[in-house]
Amino acid sequence: MYKPNDPAYHWNGDELDLDAYLARIGYDGDRTATLATLRALVYAHTTTIPFENLETILGRPVPLELEALQDKMIRQRRGGYCYENVGLFAAALERLGFGVTGLSGRVTMGAPGGLRPATHALLRVTTGDDERVWLVDVGFGSGPLAPYELVEGGEFALGDWRFRLEHTTGELDSDLWVLHQFGREGWIDRYTFTLNPQYRIDFAIGNHFVSTSPRSPFTTRPFVQRFLPDVHHILDGLTLITEHPDGSSETREVDAAELPKILAEVFDIDLSEPDAAALAEAPWLD
Repeated sequence: MYKPNDPAYHWNGDELDLDAYLARIGYDGDRTATLATLRALVYAHTTTIPFENLETILGRPVPLELEALQDKMIRQRRGGYCYENVGLFAAALERLGFGVTGLSGRVTMGAPGGLRPATHALLRVTTGDDERVWLVDVGFGSGPLAPYELVEGGEFALGDWRFRLEHTTGELDSDLWVLHQFGREGWIDRYTFTLNPQYRIDFAIGNHFVSTSPRSPFTTRPFVQRFLPDVHHILDGLTLITEHPDGSSETREVDAAELPKILAEVFDIDLSEPDAAALAEAPWLD
């Protein structure tokens, strides 16, 4: 039975250092649970905090406790992958009075030949001044830069980037949503999701698989992303990719010795000297 006052169902927003978080993402606007505030927060968070899986490559655990997220992404000015970004953002939204529900997505992009577990985290959000339901995805690494409405309405643009949300029927699931995104390979299925609520304990299970399983794409090589209004930067192992909203892209191979400089200059991630050295010598290079 759902217990709305049970802390397990919430995001620990009262434990968040809200001033420090908002300073980290460069937000100085209204602190009210309005649609305008939600849009501004999604934009600020997505363009400031990069997607990265470097902790798993460096052989360290990825804790989801709010204090650990604040220490890493606010004080150390690092990034994180979906569970980390969503956990921090959900706490901020809850603290500001938004209605926040976790959802799980099953990534289909890059997996044409096999079924992946539902290990992508996103949020269902409601505001205090609007009756619509919004989806927020600050943890995928490639936007969107704004919330998008939970309604099937064909193609939509958020900035110069193009998306499409479909409501379909799966073989075993009658309420399946599919997000498509336009990029260098044209229109692709990004992920599917349902509206079944997910809580922090559910994300903890997914996070364990993503950060430890040899079948996880995030335990085999560095994967880092920075998403901006006019460009999407991706570091996939030793491949650096630059994508643009019109579908054009550039790709180049880099040396392991270049990684610390690339991470700092392109992705705004400054590693300590020991971590930079460990990254260049990690087993993923073998």
